[in-house]
Amino acid sequence: MASLALSGSGLLNPYRIRHRTSKMPSFIRCSNSSDSLKYKDNGKPITAGRDYNGPAAAAFPSFLTTPSQLLDRISVPRNDTRLRIFSGTANPGLAQEIACYMGLELGKIKIKRFADGEIYVQLQESVRGCDVYLVQPTCPPANENLMELLIMIDACRRASAKNITAVIPYFGYARADRKTQGRESIAAKLVANLITEAGADRVLACDLHSGQSMGYFDIPVDHVHGQPVILDYLASKTISSDDLVVVSPDVGGVARARAFAKKLSDAPLAIVDKRRHGHNVAEVMNLIGDVRGKVAVMVDDMIDTAGTIAKGAALLHQEGAREVYACTTHAVFSPPAIERLSSGLFQEVIITNTIPVPEKNYFPQLTILSVANLLGETIWRVHDDCAGGFEPYSSLGID
Repeated sequence: MASLALSGSGLLNPYRIRHRTSKMPSFIRCSNSSDSLKYKDNGKPITAGRDYNGPAAAAFPSFLTTPSQLLDRISVPRNDTRLRIFSGTANPGLAQEIACYMGLELGKIKIKRFADGEIYVQLQESVRGCDVYLVQPTCPPANENLMELLIMIDACRRASAKNITAVIPYFGYARADRKTQGRESIAAKLVANLITEAGADRVLACDLHSGQSMGYFDIPVDHVHGQPVILDYLASKTISSDDLVVVSPDVGGVARARAFAKKLSDAPLAIVDKRRHGHNVAEVMNLIGDVRGKVAVMVDDMIDTAGTIAKGAALLHQEGAREVYACTTHAVFSPPAIERLSSGLFQEVIITNTIPVPEKNYFPQLTILSVANLLGETIWRVHDDCAGGFEPYSSLGID
């Protein structure tokens, strides 16, 4: 059997909620990657950039340290005091991992709510003349976190920061990116305008729902893809490439699934034909492609109520799929997503930590991978003004 080889993978330190030994034969090989995946024996997440005993681990993904891509060719002043990272309240854990990977401390910031719910933000240190990065996904509660991000940007602008970059691992309102019916709003454009008018000079986002959302901003946007992290993890799975098929849960995600399949030894592609009758309501009609006896890997950018991906998984089982994996970057997990995902349809649900998942929502099939190293490395490259055409930069998956 042919082995599964990944191109462009190799990001280190994904972490998992649990560890389970697969019973399938070991056939996968991860090309261009010498780093083995590391997990805590007690099942707790590994802090990005640290090994089991606490000392600093390898600072760079392995695909950035191959002989043809020597990092000593890049001048990255890691002790640069002009760089500041601040975290909002939406995902402080991810922000801390990013700062740890970069060898920095999170900036001191005071964020509180008044009795009537108004948000108060005060920076606790000087940012005059600094490049400031604000880590704040606009995940649920979306309106609260979005408003907090806007006020953080305003606080930095009024504190005379030189450049302000909004690091938005999950960009909310991205689904409202076009008019499909009359008298609809395009909220993605509105939110982009709000962030720009608040004073942001640049946006760093991860896996936008659609590519056109970058065009809604009148400022530069660095679009990072979480696929390398998930691909790196799948390379550790004992799945033969002959048994693998990548599945798009809807027609709109075909381009994403095709790119994913190409990096999985050019695996075959299947498409679930879906008819949607309303928001968060999906009806699966039929399947395009062959999944009989295969291990199906469903790829999407987000899981909200899990209606689409659960009905798609049920159809795959009906069509003879041996196992079904769900891979997504953003785990919104609105009710009843947990019940649907843990119902036994999926062998494994693989997500990233762009959105924090409360411990009460953990279930046996859940695996969480960290994008801290990916975002941290991107921040360094943006701060150091590395050219986008330089090979290690482009291999990060940045548009």
